[in-house]
Order: sequence, then C-alpha cells, then structure tokens
Amino acid sequence: MKPKYLISFLLLCGVMFLSSSDYGNITLFPDSSSTKFVIRNDLQKYFRNCNVDGTIVILDINKSQWIVSDSIGSQMETLPASTFKIPNLLIALETGAIKDENEIVKWSGEADTATYGYRPEIYHDMSVKEAFDVSAVWVFIDLAKRIGRDNYSQYLKQCKYGNLNLSHEEDDFWNFGALGISPVNQILFLKGLYECKLPFSVKNMEVVKNIMITEQQDGYIIRSKTGWTNENGFKIGWWVGYLEKKEAVYFFATRLLQDAKIVDPYFGNCRKEITKEAFRALGIIE
Repeated sequence: MKPKYLISFLLLCGVMFLSSSDYGNITLFPDSSSTKFVIRNDLQKYFRNCNVDGTIVILDINKSQWIVSDSIGSQMETLPASTFKIPNLLIALETGAIKDENEIVKWSGEADTATYGYRPEIYHDMSVKEAFDVSAVWVFIDLAKRIGRDNYSQYLKQCKYGNLNLSHEEDDFWNFGALGISPVNQILFLKGLYECKLPFSVKNMEVVKNIMITEQQDGYIIRSKTGWTNENGFKIGWWVGYLEKKEAVYFFATRLLQDAKIVDPYFGNCRKEITKEAFRALGIIE
C-alpha cells in the first residue's frame, strides 16, 4: 500500500526536511563507526493495520543503533501537539513560572470546545502534574502566558528543538501554527533529557522524568507523552518517550497521519499499539 496520507501531507504542507546545519553540531543520525542505521520497512504493516500512515523511530542507545520504519517520515517535521508538554514543563519550572509540579492552576470556568472538544473531566482546578498526566491543554495555555515567547525562544534554541518557528500568534503554538519537529529530533531531545544534558537544572529534569512515567512492568519502565492535533486536514498523532529495561534504554518516537475526515475511534489507541507491536517485533518486550 502506498503511503497516501504521507504523500498528500507532503504536498499540502511543502514540508521542509532537516539537515545537519539545522542542529549545529548535531546530525540526524550521528555519523561514526559505532553508529548503525537500520531501515525496517516491515514495521509499516502495523500502521497499515490501523488504516494510517506514519513513522516509528527507535534509538537503541546501548547498541548505538537507529531503527526507522521509513527514512522520509523520520525527518519530516509536523506540529508536536501535546508531546510539547515535556519541554513546556521544563521551561515552566526553570523560569519560575510555577514553583513546582504540584502548583494548582485555577480553572477559569470557560472551555473552547470548538477547538479542543468537550472534556468535562478536566474542567476543574488541578495541579500541573495532573494536567500533564491528563493532557489538559488549558493549564499549559495558562503557563504559556506566564512563560512568554522570549523565554520559549531562548530555551527551545538551546535545546535545538524542532524548527524553532514560534510565529503563531495564539498561545497554543504547539497545537496550531508553524512549529515543527521530526521523530528523529524528538528522540535527540529525549536523549538529552535522559542524560541530563539539556539547559535545565538536574532537579527540574528529574522532576519531569518522574512525571513522565506512564507504565511500570516487571521488566521495564516507560516514560512518555502522547500528542494529537489536526493540521491541513490531517490528524497527527504522537507517542514519544523511552523504555528502560535493566541496563538497556530504547528511545522512541511514533507519529501517525490520517485524513481528518475519517471517523476512527481507534486512532488514539493505535499510537501505543503500533509502538508496542514494533517493540515485540524487535524483541524489546514480549
């Protein structure tokens, strides 16, 4: 099956591809004798099973091995959607926009259901930690107003996060507008967080890493964030994070694309299902 959504998305968006110059000293796939790059086209079957196009990129840090389902999608930039809550929370902590992750943000009583849908379960005062867990966009819009665009520009540039385009006038520039990030760049950012090499205090990075824990099994722990938005008539779904298994660490970024006109109740679940099927195919989990 041809990747029809991916091709259409490329044509509509005039997608820009990343190069080593976009990252300064960081390249897409570090070029060294110890780094391996493997294309696993067979992983595309899991996207087809979900009636979506998409890409999964995995970095096995112990083997210095990049595994990608397709090379084009791995470098294509799209809106980060709620995966941006990871850098957002880091910046909020670092700038003092919040005192800590337990700070309570007051619910304004107003909801933009036309833009974000109707989610009554998040319409109440809540801590920033809870807002991260349940992906309450209204809380992070409030934080964005406190942080200010200059602080975002400064820290995202230092993090080499995406295309750095913050031209969207509204506060939720991670869900709408021109900010874009590729699956590979998502992993490079997450690797910096894991290694505590981002421009934030170790304390704040450890706080965020703990908040990111979404699954704990006997054999592994997953720290992650999902994301979902619409852009140019397409649904964009993300699941990014890393899996820790004994001494091994696997970074992952899975992105789905689907025509927004398609009513698909499984789109959200497919983000994690596809990723875990890929993990099983690679022998990462059982």
